[in-house]
Amino acid sequence: MSENIDELLGGLEFRTTEEIEVPKSLIDQVIGQDHAVEAIRKAAVQKRHVMLIGSPGTGKSMLAKAMAELLPKEELEDILVYPNPEDPNQPRIRTVPAGKGKEIVEAYKQEAMKKEQAKNMFLFTLVFFVIAYSALIGEFLWGIIAAVMIFMLARYMMPREEKNVPKLLVNNSGRETAPFEDATGAHAGALFGDVRHDPFQSGGLETPAHERVESGAIHRAHRGVLYIDEINTLTIESQQKLLTALQEKKFPITGQSERSSGAMVRTEPVPCDFVLVAAGNLDALYGMHPALRSRIRGYGYEIYMNDTMEDTEENRRKLVRFVAQEIVRDGKIPHFTREAVAEIIREAKRRAGRRGHLTLRLRELGGIVRTAGDIARSEGAEYVTVEHVLKAKRISKSIEEQLADKYIERRKDYRLFITEGEMVGRVNGLAVIGESAGIVLPIIAEVTPALSKEEGKIIATGRLQEIAREAVMNVSAIIKKIIGKDMSNYDVHIQFVGTYEGVEGDSASISIATAVVSALEGVEVDQSVAMTGSLSVKGDVLPVGGVTQKIEAAIQAGLKKVIIPKDNIDDVLLDAEHEGRIEIVAVSRIDEVLEHSLVDSEKKEKLLKKLKSSNVS
Repeated sequence: MSENIDELLGGLEFRTTEEIEVPKSLIDQVIGQDHAVEAIRKAAVQKRHVMLIGSPGTGKSMLAKAMAELLPKEELEDILVYPNPEDPNQPRIRTVPAGKGKEIVEAYKQEAMKKEQAKNMFLFTLVFFVIAYSALIGEFLWGIIAAVMIFMLARYMMPREEKNVPKLLVNNSGRETAPFEDATGAHAGALFGDVRHDPFQSGGLETPAHERVESGAIHRAHRGVLYIDEINTLTIESQQKLLTALQEKKFPITGQSERSSGAMVRTEPVPCDFVLVAAGNLDALYGMHPALRSRIRGYGYEIYMNDTMEDTEENRRKLVRFVAQEIVRDGKIPHFTREAVAEIIREAKRRAGRRGHLTLRLRELGGIVRTAGDIARSEGAEYVTVEHVLKAKRISKSIEEQLADKYIERRKDYRLFITEGEMVGRVNGLAVIGESAGIVLPIIAEVTPALSKEEGKIIATGRLQEIAREAVMNVSAIIKKIIGKDMSNYDVHIQFVGTYEGVEGDSASISIATAVVSALEGVEVDQSVAMTGSLSVKGDVLPVGGVTQKIEAAIQAGLKKVIIPKDNIDDVLLDAEHEGRIEIVAVSRIDEVLEHSLVDSEKKEKLLKKLKSSNVS
């Protein structure tokens, strides 16, 4: 057991993660994205824009923050907005070195206070003489009334000095690194700035236009990094404005609502010389403004993030460091023992879904680390142990995994799938919900005389997506070879039972083929068997994804045997609680599938002999 743990930990010697050194700079904490790290370093030196495309949780936002650390900070500036006496609706903009903006505003405030005090002193002196003179001539009451009217009129006519105090729009004082602004999901006002509405637009009570100006994320990111994830969710209009800001490096602020008084205000162009780090999944490319993407490609880098990394000793050591990083970053959970870290690496192997690889969806792994830490903290444990990690894995199931559990329970109650006995034309297929949860997918085939005199039809139901429908058609080709019958005389009905979520992909191909062969030949299928695998038109069983999750679903459903593609056997990484609970049969040909799934009978023997004598076997 200890040797196995040593191997999992890449040969690192430590007792707890307290002994693992965590790099101080963010760029050195990025794991498994060496090509992206290299590009970010170059982009930071040259101030190039970057597009990061990949799965959630692979480190896109971390790379953007790291880039902000790499940018030079000595060029930072404060941005001030001033009133414009010539045109109050076009406030003026001024930039000063970082830290000077606050000093300038404070100096203006002090000067305004002195002028305001001088005005008040003059008014009080004037009022005093009016009242004193009125008392001398015996008109004291009228003197008080006159003094109050003079005071109010003077205050109304004399402009308030604080209206001339500039507003600090962007403050970079005390900042140790270049700005980093996460504008993911920001609306137009938050992204490009806005001018607040003023209900008192006249009569001396109005708020000066420059005081109502609010900076946008593009302005606060000046000389820094603007990060926008899921950039394709921005409207085309917003993407066009973003492109303008990238090109001009300045963008005026105006009111975003046409009904607001702020719509009348438009500042001078405000500096926004930022580096854009745009991010998203692969579909983000299809929703982007073509010119915006062209700007990034022409003046920067496009990077596709890795989902996995090779399972090497060096990379396992990096995952050990990742656990230590997450603990330090969280700051509220205990350190992990050696055995607990090894269990996290086992989970990284399992979630990779590929032989010889480790997952790089580290946000999900980080969730398990934090949950295990919370469990240990609640129990008063000094360190997180392997038992805490195992508990965390059970607690921190994804929505898809929780849904799959309920899916299996519900189908057990209503017998939507059967785990014992024999039936003709019914097979327990296996599928995956989302990316992390397996389910049992019953498939039923029925063969009837063709309704059309010209040819038979393959009729599949169950909300099949395009790839799944193509898989059904491919299966029909090999069925003709296997059976040797004229399929034009039959209509083959294939039902995917209870597929409310729809069916995508071709991993049910061998299940479909088995169900149809069983229905055509009248050979019973062993209902304690489940299967998954793609199928070529030559009869080869091809590898599929999510094998581990599918096998675990079969175990949870109470099935006894599972058939998987031979090429997937090294991808099976079951938890300790699932090991040995089901027979796993790896196959490479369709005849092997039928051998292990059909119930022994004379019909089965004849069918297998036919296969062996044909060019399909």
